[in-house]
Amino acid sequence: MPRRQLPEDFDGWALFAALDRQREERGLSWRGVAEEIWSMSDELNAERPGDHPIAPATITNISGNGDTSCQHALFFLRWLGRSPESFVPDAGDTDAPLPEVGPGRRPRWHLGRTYDALDARRRAEGLTWKALADELQCTPSQLTGLRTARYATSMRLAMRICRWLGRPATDFVYAGRW
Repeated sequence: MPRRQLPEDFDGWALFAALDRQREERGLSWRGVAEEIWSMSDELNAERPGDHPIAPATITNISGNGDTSCQHALFFLRWLGRSPESFVPDAGDTDAPLPEVGPGRRPRWHLGRTYDALDARRRAEGLTWKALADELQCTPSQLTGLRTARYATSMRLAMRICRWLGRPATDFVYAGRW
């Protein structure tokens, strides 16, 4: 099932526009933006020299499909000093700032915690994975795969899940050492 942008979804195009405004205000190239974002975790980067830095295309690709991975989105939001909900129309009172992580960590989305909360509510509501996937406009495997996913899901789906749960994104964000 192809992903569709819903009016209440995380607005990746607005995220890109905010990144572009900040880039222009600071007189940076996209490479400069990527380098600044990566350097926000310079202590961790020094400890983990094999990690791949953010590529400029990872940022600029958002302008094409209006989405990015939830892990990359956290890097970008950290640089902007914004919350995920600030890019979700009518987010209500679930807006909370990202945790401060310092230069020795990176903000990371805890996919296992997301899966556990999703599964608990799904069971409480008596929904099958298929029924929940239909409600969230994704595939069942996109939801069940969160349990074992190592890297990410899309930010759009991550925020749909948060809205369905009625919880702020920061409930699922931690200060990672990778």
